[in-house]
Amino acid sequence: MKSRFLLVLIVSCFCSTLSWSQKVISPVINADHSVTFSVYAPKATQVELGGEPVNFHSVDMKKGSGGVWSYTASPLRSDFYLYFFRIDGVYSIDPSNTYMVRDANDIYNYVILPGDRGDLYIPQDVPHGTVSRVWYDTPVLGTQRRMSIYTPAGYETSGKEYPVLYLLHGQGGDEDAWLVMGRAAQILDNLIAQKKIEPMIVVMPYGATQHQAIPGEAGNEGMYRPKFDGAYNTTFEAHFVDILSHVEKNYRTIKAPEGRAIAGLSMGGEHTFQIALNNPGTFDYVGLFSSCAHIREINGKEMFPELYMNTEAKLAKQFEANPKLYYIAIGDKDPLYQMNVDLRKLFDSHGWKYVYVESTGGHTWYNWRVYLADFVSRIFKR
Repeated sequence: MKSRFLLVLIVSCFCSTLSWSQKVISPVINADHSVTFSVYAPKATQVELGGEPVNFHSVDMKKGSGGVWSYTASPLRSDFYLYFFRIDGVYSIDPSNTYMVRDANDIYNYVILPGDRGDLYIPQDVPHGTVSRVWYDTPVLGTQRRMSIYTPAGYETSGKEYPVLYLLHGQGGDEDAWLVMGRAAQILDNLIAQKKIEPMIVVMPYGATQHQAIPGEAGNEGMYRPKFDGAYNTTFEAHFVDILSHVEKNYRTIKAPEGRAIAGLSMGGEHTFQIALNNPGTFDYVGLFSSCAHIREINGKEMFPELYMNTEAKLAKQFEANPKLYYIAIGDKDPLYQMNVDLRKLFDSHGWKYVYVESTGGHTWYNWRVYLADFVSRIFKR
């Protein structure tokens, strides 16, 4: 009898806790675009909100009735925001918000404020493209690797050839980064539907060549723990010919410079810079987003050292091919800002033409999503 009473008491307590947790609605977008975040933590002594809604800081939340802590962030512009909680010093996601993303080994909740820029990142009632996870052989590296490929709505039935954008992520990312953090599929779907850009294929490979695929998808590594790593060496650039070959063999593409673009953020900007350099006349459109591209020589210990040598001579040859667009974008508070200033000085000294976009802010997805939308609006124009 006593054990039955204890069981009823435990179940009653659990149901009470669950009831309170289910009553919490978080986040709530208010009429003035302020956002209220809440979490049920009745025994906590301190709860903080962190992330983009509070400008990458942490702020104390206030405890209210029923053990629910809340904080209202000041009115925010329409955009995509990552956030998290810290409960008595312990990192926590928002149990009331099912919308989560992984960035390297960090998990965040997110909220999208509609009305302007945010509308571009929200799935609208428009035709949707298809995202496929594709395995390809790379003879250069002697293995198989995986990439993500977006094909626009209608690709399967149109029979026509499409231009291709090769879109590269930054350090710590993978073949899901542009889809998850960059909202690439939503951006492409919405802009194509608005007839602001040409329908295109977008190829998103994994830039860290020590891995085959994202965590849990690589047979040779098992359930490895993701980490903030990258490939600041020549192996990605060297094996890129295998990516290009696979795409042009298996997809209906425009197999000419005017049908190819390449762009990347941060480390992906370095890869973009070097791939375009070493394949002059291959891409008519090149985009560097907050890029760490710079002029440097490497030692002979690299597997393919020739790829990072004779940079200025390669640049001259690249610009002899007269690319239609060389695009450089950077935030005014980005730690790589001066590197981009130096790169532009070099271009200016030789009269190499480029388009420069400077935005506010730093090395963030805020800017990279904007650069992607801007870049795709400039390419493949007929």
